[in-house]
Amino acid sequence: MAVFQLPSLSPEFLLRFTPTPLDFTNRRRINFFRPLSAIGDSESPSQMFILGMGFVGGFFAQQLKEADWWYRVVSGTCRSDSKKKEWEKRGINLHPFSADSPEWTLLDSVKDYTHLLISIPPLADIGDPMLRNVELVRDKLSSGNLRWLCYLSSTSVYGDCRGAWVNENHPPNPKTQSAKVRLAAEEGWLSLGRDLGVSTQILRLGGIYGPGRSAIDTLLKQERLSEGQKRRASRKFTSRVHVEDICQVLKAATEKPSSSGEIYNVVDDDPAPREEVFEYALELIEKRWPGIINTKPFPFLYESREESSLRGEKRVRNEHMKNKLGVKLIYPSYKSGLQSIVENMDNPF
Repeated sequence: MAVFQLPSLSPEFLLRFTPTPLDFTNRRRINFFRPLSAIGDSESPSQMFILGMGFVGGFFAQQLKEADWWYRVVSGTCRSDSKKKEWEKRGINLHPFSADSPEWTLLDSVKDYTHLLISIPPLADIGDPMLRNVELVRDKLSSGNLRWLCYLSSTSVYGDCRGAWVNENHPPNPKTQSAKVRLAAEEGWLSLGRDLGVSTQILRLGGIYGPGRSAIDTLLKQERLSEGQKRRASRKFTSRVHVEDICQVLKAATEKPSSSGEIYNVVDDDPAPREEVFEYALELIEKRWPGIINTKPFPFLYESREESSLRGEKRVRNEHMKNKLGVKLIYPSYKSGLQSIVENMDNPF
């Protein structure tokens, strides 16, 4: 009788696959065997470090933790121990970090990550806190695993364009000190990315809003608008973007890295006046919770031409973001964005 003999399996064959766990959090079954090539170089998964776990950084970290980036390590920095403990409860370990007096030993941790997102605003007097010691940052990161970095900037770098449409080819012309240090930070990170030879991208964000940070939330607080809010609300054009759309652009940017230092405007399709946005937010609130708000937070204070030119009147185009990254906005207008916020909001009263 013929005896069937199993072929010998080489160590190389056996090492082609590694078991992966079940994702019980999302109640979905992951393929139990996954090629090592899917994990990445040196058998290590991609890891995201977020410098500045504020509104955008925190929202993005939570999405990475919950979505299909389940195998990736996510970490970052925060400014207080209370915030650190809050994030630890969500399964994300943070490093305390002060922009005023950076602790440079943090770089020993950052260099081991493959992806770096910079979401710390520059300081008016010193600029970007990490670039204060750019030689040390370059030295540490050059000996690590970094292959992608992205800096979150602002459309304020374009300055005043008297309401004209602008895209990424429009020469920056910042007027305020905060916009000037933003542009300097962009240039600093692009230069560092070139030196390190890693994919480097700049996202110029419009006015950021989302759950807990919107015209809806401002009105529900029923507090007086500050003088600055009233003046900003009187502007003719304001380009804005929902935080969920920022996150999908970030994810697309990691999937389509660029070695040339790509810049993207990240805004929606509707650069509407803030006064119009507040009016619409009030309509949504009155429709869902009639009689809750008795007085409007108006009138707005209208700026002089000098004030307006400092803040900048412009309408920002987003075609490059859509065409190059293949992004389709979840909230193309403030109307759909605010509607989503109201519909998903628990009764605040």
